[in-house]
Amino acid sequence: MSAVVVSPGFLTTVQDLGRPGWARIGVSASGAADPIALRIANRLVGNPPEAPALEMTLVGPTLRLEGDAIVAVAGADVAGIAGWRANSLGAGTTIACGPLSGGARAYLAVRGGFAVDRVLGSASAHLATGLGGRALAAGDRLELGSPSGEPSLRVIAPHDLPGYRRGEPLRVTEGPQAAWFTTEARSALCAQPYTVTEACDRMGIRLDGAPLPQTAPRELITEGVVLGAIQVPAGGQPIILFVEHQTSGGYPKIGTVASVDAARLGQLRPRDALRFTPVSFDDAVGLARAQAAALEALLA
Repeated sequence: MSAVVVSPGFLTTVQDLGRPGWARIGVSASGAADPIALRIANRLVGNPPEAPALEMTLVGPTLRLEGDAIVAVAGADVAGIAGWRANSLGAGTTIACGPLSGGARAYLAVRGGFAVDRVLGSASAHLATGLGGRALAAGDRLELGSPSGEPSLRVIAPHDLPGYRRGEPLRVTEGPQAAWFTTEARSALCAQPYTVTEACDRMGIRLDGAPLPQTAPRELITEGVVLGAIQVPAGGQPIILFVEHQTSGGYPKIGTVASVDAARLGQLRPRDALRFTPVSFDDAVGLARAQAAALEALLA
């Protein structure tokens, strides 16, 4: 069975949970921008959590099913299909996802997953390098795999999951070069809102707001960087490194978004406002563990 892409939407790619472990050769983990939504969509249709699904950005695709299928959408709201539940659809059904609301990305999983080739152990399309494929185009045919589990008969919505509640501040730990910034800059990071600019993609989320000056101009030898690192170029406007971030960089890092809030980065839209709030390293670890446990309970 397969699904045919009638129109691809704004940016639709195949994503799974990524390819961690390859930073040493310059390849970031990539994968779903909102891995919580991906895991839930897969659970709803009876797939393993890492099964490939479609990541839709801002405007979803129109797909035509060539056979009976069970599909689920999770993440942002999609007008063309009910979210957070399994949907049984017949052969010939056209799914017109249209503009997304309530977030930037949604994930469409199909029972059996999408049968695509894996590169370095992952089916995720890494757009910056071309690894694992490209954005979908009209006329593409997506073959489906064999089912391995049973669909869920319930609604699985994560709105009360710790770290996934929309609108709450993003928690940040101190960055490795935090001391390079003025006292006023370190206070401003968490005291004032920032706005997501139009210049945001899977590599980085550029923000506009209070500039964050250094105490004195310095040059940094390129060093390894991680998902959620908040880099500050010379202009003082921060950039949050995202799922396709480069594996090393030379801009100083004032902070890092805690992993418990990383999935919410995937739902930020241009012109969204956000706030940061400080958290200690130990507390960030505890919050991540609590979220993981709550997610496992939700998916059980």
